[in-house]
Amino acid sequence: MNGKKIAVGICGASGMPYAKRLLEVLAESGAFVYAVASSAAKPIFKSELGVEFQDFANALSKKCPSVKFFDDFDFSAPIASGSFCFDAMAICPCSMKTLSRIATATGDNLVCRAGDVALKERRRLVLVARETPLSLIHLRNMVSLTEAGATVLPACPAFYFKESSVNELVDFVVARTISAMGFRQNLTAQWGEKHQ
Repeated sequence: MNGKKIAVGICGASGMPYAKRLLEVLAESGAFVYAVASSAAKPIFKSELGVEFQDFANALSKKCPSVKFFDDFDFSAPIASGSFCFDAMAICPCSMKTLSRIATATGDNLVCRAGDVALKERRRLVLVARETPLSLIHLRNMVSLTEAGATVLPACPAFYFKESSVNELVDFVVARTISAMGFRQNLTAQWGEKHQ
């Protein structure tokens, strides 16, 4: 992923350990990361991880200057424009509200606008959906997005590698997210291989 341009949106749904780990892995890979958290995401980040989102963002940006964070209503951000060529985008976690906004091209914040840009420019868009059970409306929105070219990737960790900790379960979902964006990952083994 070194040198790739990757957009990351974080929404107001449970699953902030996935978002944190995804950002860390992308940052450590040498990718240029353009990240934005919705206003609803930030208090959930604090609630689930015990740290203010801005403190995490500041620390990660300081450690990895290739990671840049943008305000959710900063439509001057590079990822708000189709003329900015990023390679892929993940929205992790993705709330059903954000999923529905992207399905209906309602780009009223930067997360939704960047998702809309990814679709219209035919770039990889991965939505790490967090909701259960799913209503018919949720499912229809997912079908619309899949037909438009997005990948809907529910945050469903597996147990076939004998994961023994929450961190390993988080890594499984993050690894699948990175793979769905079209990049090779080394967090978990591929099926039939031993993890090194």
